[in-house]
Amino acid sequence: MKVSIEEISLDREEEILIRCHEVDAEIHEIVDKLTMDHLIILGYHEDHVHRIKLSDIYYFEAVDGKVFMYSKDQVYEVKQKLYELEELCNEHKCFRASKSTILNIAKIAHIHPSISGRFEAVLDNGERIVISRQYVPVLKNRLGL
Repeated sequence: MKVSIEEISLDREEEILIRCHEVDAEIHEIVDKLTMDHLIILGYHEDHVHRIKLSDIYYFEAVDGKVFMYSKDQVYEVKQKLYELEELCNEHKCFRASKSTILNIAKIAHIHPSISGRFEAVLDNGERIVISRQYVPVLKNRLGL
């Protein structure tokens, strides 16, 4: 695969053009990586506002009327509702894993079946997330299983 970079003047819009014989999984992965790194979610922690890349977020969870996002080693509160985050992140390797959780597929180390048709996802940071049985087909579809 040939990679070319061209520097342009500041008055021109930056763009990325991919020329390929077919749009396959590798191309989709490249596009997801490019777009995911630019999506920023604001998180609140200890009276500070943090700009967090979606690619650094492991999952979102709704607890007691509040929504939190979890990175590798930090938890932030977010102002959006879970359904708003689901719409925002759906095209970026995230999916609804349960009524109260949205999971970043890119952070899953491995998955395995659990009880009552549920699955359990073990994330890169060692956390375990239960995937409700009604969302298992969505995960399988997203993973191409």
